[in-house]
Amino acid sequence: MLSIVQYYGTGRRKTSIARVYLRPGKGEVKLVVNKRKRVFEEYFPQKIHKMAIYKPLSITSTTDNFDLYFNINGGGVSAQADAIKLGVSRALLDFNPELRPVLKKNGLLTRDSREKERKKYGLLKARKASQYHKR
Repeated sequence: MLSIVQYYGTGRRKTSIARVYLRPGKGEVKLVVNKRKRVFEEYFPQKIHKMAIYKPLSITSTTDNFDLYFNINGGGVSAQADAIKLGVSRALLDFNPELRPVLKKNGLLTRDSREKERKKYGLLKARKASQYHKR
């Protein structure tokens, strides 16, 4: 039985959860969003999202060493890109713990914990209220 060497990292942002697998390879990208296979360039057409995803790999100069496999659930495109970025960073730590200072210095190991604030009763949104009228 063949055992595939792979490194795993989980990334989260808002309601997005990304499961990232790094496998030794030539830099190919396979993307599964909400249990459907997607083309990476079509799903993330904006350059800023692609840059965010590849940032941990480019900083550690391991871009061409790994094939990336993403499995993403929930959230919007920007939150998903940030979740993938954190997942790739954690998978790189699984690969080589000595990369931690470089990733930490660039802020790639910190989870962005901001979530959407809940709506309160009597208000229109979380903080938006109808305009006050005196008479």
